[in-house]
Amino acid sequence: MHLFPRPPVREGGTSLPTRTRAVESSNRLSTALHEEEVPLAENFHRENAARGLQPQPSPATREELWARAEALAFRLSADLRMPVRLAVTDNRSTMVSFRRSASALQLRLHHMFLDAPEQVVRAVADYAGRGNRLAGGVLDDYIRGQQPRIRQERHAAEADLEPRGRCFDLQVLFDQLNRVYFHGSIQARIGWGRMPPRRRRKSIRLGVYDHQTREIRIHPGLDRPEVPSYFVEFIIFHEMLHQLFPSSNGTGRRVHHPRAFREREKAFPLYSAALRWERENLNLLLRG
Repeated sequence: MHLFPRPPVREGGTSLPTRTRAVESSNRLSTALHEEEVPLAENFHRENAARGLQPQPSPATREELWARAEALAFRLSADLRMPVRLAVTDNRSTMVSFRRSASALQLRLHHMFLDAPEQVVRAVADYAGRGNRLAGGVLDDYIRGQQPRIRQERHAAEADLEPRGRCFDLQVLFDQLNRVYFHGSIQARIGWGRMPPRRRRKSIRLGVYDHQTREIRIHPGLDRPEVPSYFVEFIIFHEMLHQLFPSSNGTGRRVHHPRAFREREKAFPLYSAALRWERENLNLLLRG
């Protein structure tokens, strides 16, 4: 669940063909980079392209991972001579997707590309920025070579999914909701996500459901006494609904919350109260 998500870009976009799709997960290498956008200054491509921004080996902190993502955006922008807005994800269904416009390239990459060699980075620029389909073969080969690493990360993610927090036990809340509202039909694991680095932000992802792994992760910023139990339950309820109502592409763009989803969501007894608490406490949530 995402507060104030960015509006969809309407220019044409695409993603790497199905043959490159692997196993999706929401981990997990670093929640700090999950669904976060790395902004690029509009005039970066006019600046010195050789700023020494090279990939750093095996970073141990979220801050270093973030710096590497920013450096990758800078390199791509310098190559393409246009602004690149990069989002680094852990989506293992679509490793590369993008939307091009006359003024910028909006690009989403799996975090494996933070370690990609120069040849692969150039292929990303050619494929997403210049429309060179032949470069897709280079990306396919790189993704296939990363599959053992992806599987290893997935196993590590499954091991660290912890439902017990300081204030709330997500498993207890999940089981109650599943019994009362879903007749026990929702099959999913649940746990707290990792705390992202503190920085100013305009939106926050309070929960995420992974269809491939059937995992729900809740933002750890909700695990505190100021947050009412019914709001945490509402976020869990929302993510559970994603198992029943997957995203659709019926209108030409992905709809994450189809009409049936929204109608079912209103069945939550404290639906209005939860939305009101969310609005009134947005600053608290954004501070994490």
